Amino acid sequence: MNERQKLSSVIREAFRVHPRTEVIVVVNGSTDGSLGIAQRSGAKVLVYDRPLGHDVGRSIGADNAKGSILLFIDADMIIPAVKLKPFVNAVAKGVDVALNDYSGPVKRSKVHGVVLAKHALNQLLGRPDLQGASLTAVPHALSRKALDAIGSPALSVPPLAQAKAIHKGLNVRRVIFVNVGRLNRRRGKRKYSLERLIVGDHLEAIEWWMSQTDARGGYEDVTRQRWMVK
Repeated sequence: MNERQKLSSVIREAFRVHPRTEVIVVVNGSTDGSLGIAQRSGAKVLVYDRPLGHDVGRSIGADNAKGSILLFIDADMIIPAVKLKPFVNAVAKGVDVALNDYSGPVKRSKVHGVVLAKHALNQLLGRPDLQGASLTAVPHALSRKALDAIGSPALSVPPLAQAKAIHKGLNVRRVIFVNVGRLNRRRGKRKYSLERLIVGDHLEAIEWWMSQTDARGGYEDVTRQRWMVK
């Protein structure tokens, strides 16, 4: 949506990932000429006349993808193909969910709520090894097996997709570090809080996980004997 400044470069790098790459651009609610850039690029273009909302384009793109490996990137970050290929290669070698090894800035006295949410969710999911790596951050790649297991609608809520992937026993791994925090441009004041939206996504993932396990998310009470409390 309205990313004409970098869109052509993003698409160019996407085409360089593999000789048989299918590039899909989801244009939603753009009014800045992004649609024309996408149409002239040779990519498959899916057009919506209104904004779809955060991350919904991923679900739509995945629904229309034909490949056995799906790579997700954002239109506002120019990531060289050389840094995108490792994610595709990881899936080709057996990884189902290849994550950006990016955990966000943690060595601070006050850590951002989204960073805390990512680490907390991975702890709950029994995957502290993932640290803050998350489907919330691009680039990441999925196998067709992973997409079939979690379903494309879940991709609209990336933490939920991650919870479902781990619950299904899929091979979820950190691949390489891409500093998207530095690449992500500062924007003007939003009508809504992106931090609240993403933290809410993590709460949705936690709620789903508890619905599949128990009130303690699968963690035992150990020696606590609640029945004695009256």
